[in-house]
Amino acid sequence: MRNFIQAVVFINIPLLISGFFLPLAFLFASNAGAAGFITGEHQLSVKEKRAGEAYYRADSKWMIYQAEVADDNPFYQIFLKNIGSGAVQQVSPGAGKTTCAWVHPAQEKVLFSSTHEDAEAKAKMAAEIERRKSGEQKSYAWDYDEFYDIYETDFSGGNIRNLTKTLGYDAEASWSPDGKLIAFASNRRAYTEELSDEEAALFKANPSALIDIYIMDADGSNVKRLTHTKTYDGGPFFSPDGKRIVWRRFSENGREAEIFTMNIDGSDQKQITRLNVMSWAPFYHPSGKYIIFATNVHGHRNFELYIVDVDGRKEPVRVTDKEGFDGLPVFTPDGNYLTWTSDRTPEKKGLLFHGKWDHQKALESLALK
Repeated sequence: MRNFIQAVVFINIPLLISGFFLPLAFLFASNAGAAGFITGEHQLSVKEKRAGEAYYRADSKWMIYQAEVADDNPFYQIFLKNIGSGAVQQVSPGAGKTTCAWVHPAQEKVLFSSTHEDAEAKAKMAAEIERRKSGEQKSYAWDYDEFYDIYETDFSGGNIRNLTKTLGYDAEASWSPDGKLIAFASNRRAYTEELSDEEAALFKANPSALIDIYIMDADGSNVKRLTHTKTYDGGPFFSPDGKRIVWRRFSENGREAEIFTMNIDGSDQKQITRLNVMSWAPFYHPSGKYIIFATNVHGHRNFELYIVDVDGRKEPVRVTDKEGFDGLPVFTPDGNYLTWTSDRTPEKKGLLFHGKWDHQKALESLALK
């Protein structure tokens, strides 16, 4: 997953979130901006058992997302939708786990992470199916499987190519707007480098602790590490002009996360939010003027969408107001619509939702021109 939580949706939260306190003035101000940003909201699909994390090609003709569909695979697979015809096709191999897809801005190829080359992939699928049949309950936790690699394939799912070929969690990847670079998250150094005693202990306790943001050429060459922390940096996306990256950084205790941006060479790392809760899944509006993200500022199981200016100078403004989970937001390339993942369904299963976005209201709410 690029970023999520609950068994019904998607997120990379290492630990449960603790309680927190915020000034009443902030809570009231946040509620005041919660109406009118999205109109005509509706559920995009009902066929999947669960679905989410959708992204669009630059021409808005294709949408890619992850979903659990088949009874013989309990893990997510990657699906590509033709917006014009509504036709959907699977582009991932069908074995193992997959996550974090992206569509090339111009060419007919897609990007995603998968464990299908793990020799134990099918055995792990069978074990998960049996666990579910047994009725065993367990707390949801994202799996930082060391066999995740980043793959490129065409729209038919053929000509698949491994771009990372490195032991460790390689995922959360996206192409730059010109298609020349890929930003991604990885804990590969835990498998390829000698760790200090402190780092080894951190990794043993929590494999996400050594996940950093990396960048590489689109063919997988010239890999460069951009962040150097002992906390989880992940979920990177390029700004519309391709000059910066937005991502989220977890605190050392794993209970909070904040939104950051930086130049694509790793310089000028800037903290954008300071909510001291779990704020993650950031995504730029195509105008480049503000960022949308998810946060549990209203209760640790109640994730809502917020927007904030790209410099983090304004108070974040609330967008959604529904009990439960709203997260993984993405704008259509023209900036006129928003697609996100929500469990606002009778079964409380995460599915894709879509609605018209009011860009002018967003600018006004943040006092931007």
